[in-house]
Amino acid sequence: MVSNDEAGLKASQVLEHELMEIGACVAFLEFLPYQTASSYNHKKEMIKNLETSSANVVIVYGDQDYVLTLQIALFMFPIQKSKVWIISTQWDVSAGFHYDFLNFNQFNGSLALTLHQKEIPGLEDTLSGVNPDIYPNDIFIHFIWWELFNCLWTTNHHENRCKDNETIKDLPDHSILTDISANSYNIYIAVYALAYALHNMYHNKTQTSKDTRDIKHWELHRYLKKVYFTNTAGEEVSFDENGDMYSGFDILNWFVSPVNDTLLAIKVGHFNQRDLYKELFINDSIIQWSNFFNQTPHSSCSKRCLPGYRKSPRKGAKSCCYDCIACPEGEISNQTDMDSCTKCPESQWPNTNRDKCIYKVITYLSYEEPLGMLLASMSVLFALFTCLITIIFTKYRTTPIVKANNRDLSYILLFSLKMCFLCNLIFIGHPLHITCILRQTVFGVTFSISVSAILAKTLTVVIAFNATKPGSKLKKWVGATVSNSVVIVSSMIQVVICACWLGIKPPFLYYNMNDEIGKIVAQCDEGSIIGFYCILGYMGFLAFASFTIAFFARKLPDIFNEATFISFSMLVFCSVWISFIPAYLSTKGKYVVAVEIFSILASSTGILGCIFVPKLYIILIRPERNTKFIITRK
Repeated sequence: MVSNDEAGLKASQVLEHELMEIGACVAFLEFLPYQTASSYNHKKEMIKNLETSSANVVIVYGDQDYVLTLQIALFMFPIQKSKVWIISTQWDVSAGFHYDFLNFNQFNGSLALTLHQKEIPGLEDTLSGVNPDIYPNDIFIHFIWWELFNCLWTTNHHENRCKDNETIKDLPDHSILTDISANSYNIYIAVYALAYALHNMYHNKTQTSKDTRDIKHWELHRYLKKVYFTNTAGEEVSFDENGDMYSGFDILNWFVSPVNDTLLAIKVGHFNQRDLYKELFINDSIIQWSNFFNQTPHSSCSKRCLPGYRKSPRKGAKSCCYDCIACPEGEISNQTDMDSCTKCPESQWPNTNRDKCIYKVITYLSYEEPLGMLLASMSVLFALFTCLITIIFTKYRTTPIVKANNRDLSYILLFSLKMCFLCNLIFIGHPLHITCILRQTVFGVTFSISVSAILAKTLTVVIAFNATKPGSKLKKWVGATVSNSVVIVSSMIQVVICACWLGIKPPFLYYNMNDEIGKIVAQCDEGSIIGFYCILGYMGFLAFASFTIAFFARKLPDIFNEATFISFSMLVFCSVWISFIPAYLSTKGKYVVAVEIFSILASSTGILGCIFVPKLYIILIRPERNTKFIITRK
């Protein structure tokens, strides 16, 4: 709130600029009119803006004639919310107070900047002995005596005549001595500065032999700039290059006395400036704030943004008005009222409060966690079950049901399935460079052997049935040569694909920092994704070929036609791996490994169950059907 004149306009511009430089802002700007130029509605609107503002601190700049408008407006429309007023040096609220009905309650607990004041040595003693006879030519002293003693020093009227022995020290209120001393300090400095300037000028004029009576007042300026002296109060006085005196300010705290409602002031700090040196001192422990504040007031339209939050400007509001929003994922703020959040390094992640970065936990599918333990246990159990089937087949190797459809292929298939189950163990645990290479290659080769053996079994069924027809040319293909060749050639093609993959761009250990919040996933990068899908595609080709041949051979007249079971097993196999691809692409983190392990378990179990469980049923439950007569009667 500034005076509605040129000085007030300039002060408002300087204040707004300086406040913006330190990150503060002005909630409102009000120009105070001269005391006789303010209407009722204007006063009402001015106080309304003051009361509705969220600012608790109001700066007032203007002399008594302008600020009186504010005092009257506050009396007419008292505000319920207390404000902390910061008063400029121009206005002493306790001076020139001509309206008895006004009070100081609205300014209780405020601060005032006043020109630096200090006691002038000997001034109080000098004033104590002053009277009009000592200074007969002083044009003001008679008026002062009338104000102080209500008497005339020289008059013919006896009732108004002074006693001629009145002195200032005789006044009942001795504070007048202190007030005069304080208010006179800057005049005291000015008089001494002018005296030194005149002395310097007189000295120079004497050297140039010019009559000092011809001195013009403006000639003092260049001498005044060069003045430097220490006054009797012990303070240095000098001027800067612009002609401004190096001076300071005292910071006063105004508070209303609860005894007699008078306004008292205590010095709570000071500000000094000389050249580039600036010093601000405030003893806030002795400041008496208004009763509305139980601690140092905080003036802001927004709460402070604690660590973990950042400022978000409000649309259409001042720069100091903002909302506090939490830092986004991956970012923190470790100080109060931060404008933006900072991103954590890749190896770190914000804590729960998002006020500091902590190292991410390295995670992977381990044997210790329930999922890893379950998958590992299932892999071992199915591998043991495969070994048990192998033992049973070995024990009953001479029976027709075991010898049907090439016993050696059954052993190869059982061995490869057992390896398929056990290769899951390579996928569990912290990945290493060597395990990343072995995972997909062992999986690809062992599954290719399994599917190749199934393909060879399917071809054996078809060749054996057609070779029995009269004049068939397939008789020469009956035997182990064809089936073994199919297994070897089909498996070697997969080996070549794996070798090319490893030679061009093999899998490698990769720490994924993006998939899981606050965690680093240790996983194997496939390297060449084309190589990985080539392995899957080749296995799919073998499975589709086996399924197609077995499907057409499922109705061949045989008491135990294995083609039907091969068709079911390949149907399960293809369903699992077709479902694997979208699941693999949509899963993140360590669960990618779990999806692949589950697919290996499901497809291997499907083959084992569809092909070998029916044979186990006949061997162990229905041994009467495991005879050559039953097998060959058709």
